[in-house]
Amino acid sequence: MSTAGSGAKGAGLPPVLLGVGGVHVAALAGVLAVPAAWPWALGSALLSHALVTALSLWPRTRLLGPNLLRLAPAHAARGEVALTIDDGPEPLVTPAVLDMLDAHGAKASFFCIGERVARHPELAREIVRRGHRVENHSARHRHDFALLGPRGYRAELAAGQALIQAATGVAPSYFRAPAGFRNPWCWPALRHTGLQLASWTRRGFDTRERDPARVLRRLSRGLAAGDILLLHDGHGAAGARADAVILQVLPALLELLRERSLRAVALPVPPQDLG
Repeated sequence: MSTAGSGAKGAGLPPVLLGVGGVHVAALAGVLAVPAAWPWALGSALLSHALVTALSLWPRTRLLGPNLLRLAPAHAARGEVALTIDDGPEPLVTPAVLDMLDAHGAKASFFCIGERVARHPELAREIVRRGHRVENHSARHRHDFALLGPRGYRAELAAGQALIQAATGVAPSYFRAPAGFRNPWCWPALRHTGLQLASWTRRGFDTRERDPARVLRRLSRGLAAGDILLLHDGHGAAGARADAVILQVLPALLELLRERSLRAVALPVPPQDLG
């Protein structure tokens, strides 16, 4: 099984990026051979860009590079479900989340924003001290993350990695893009940084949904061993307050997992082979 470190040694590009490059080369060659064919060449190039744009807005796609969507069969066989929590750490929410996890004997992976970790290093250390993982959710959670180029991606990933490791003493193994959106240049940056991309099986949309019952239904509909679940302790629908949606959903979710003989765990380390 390859690890993130071994994957980082490769220099390949996602097939979709190579395909777009091939379309451009073919279009240029066609125009040079038959100048009157330029409308078809332009249309092909524009269509290829439209495809890349659509894929950039599809967080669970694997066409932009390997992407962890579920736990490996061995973990599913043990009845494990990965719980992932994004956008923290948040002092008004994260400590209560940690207490809830402790009360249920559950573990989670916290995908943290590097600048937030730098502002609250003691809270990031507390996450690790309680047996959870702190993973890389970029340095700044930029709204234009999906528009970055190779240099921008490398900078964001490396800065997030450095800030988290400086605070916790542990280097993240996984990365999750802000809102899950990224373009084909993200995968080479992941390989360079030694990270593996992780998305989710199902999410509660708790950043915009204020009804805890609806969030819980989204997470529990079809819930099965091996799933990766997504909630937020930062940027929640109710804001960074003591009534954040995650605090109303998490106890019921953890109880539901217990009733179904499932166990909440952090993402496995070393990372799984994503192909």
